[in-house]
Amino acid sequence: MGLYVGVALAGALGAPARYLLDGLVQARFGGQFPRGTLAVNLLGSLWLGVLTGLVLYHGFPDTPRVLLGTGFCGAFTTFSTFGFETVRLAETGQRRLSGANVATSVGGSIVAAALGLALAGTW
Repeated sequence: MGLYVGVALAGALGAPARYLLDGLVQARFGGQFPRGTLAVNLLGSLWLGVLTGLVLYHGFPDTPRVLLGTGFCGAFTTFSTFGFETVRLAETGQRRLSGANVATSVGGSIVAAALGLALAGTW
C-alpha cells in the first residue's frame, strides 16, 4: 500500500509542476504552437531516460524509480494534452503547426529519452 501512496504523492507534485512550467513557457513565448506542452514532454522524457539509465547502469533502486518515473513523470508529462492540441491546431486550419507539433513532440521526446539514458550511462 505504501508504494501506491508514494506514487500518488509524487503524481500530486508532477501535475502542478506541469501546469506551472507549461504556463511559464507559453506566457514567455506565446503563439499558437503549444511550446509549454512540448517543454514538459521533452523534459519529462529526458528525466525518465536518466532514471532508467540510473537503474540499468548504476543499480538505482526500483522503488524510487517507480515513485519518480511512474508517479512524478507520469503526472508531469501529458500525451492527452499533446493529442488535443494537435487536433485543435488541425481543426483551426493550422495543419503545418499540427504536423510540426507531432514531429517535434514525438521525435524530440524519443531523442530526449535516449539522451537521458546515454547521460546516465556516462556517470
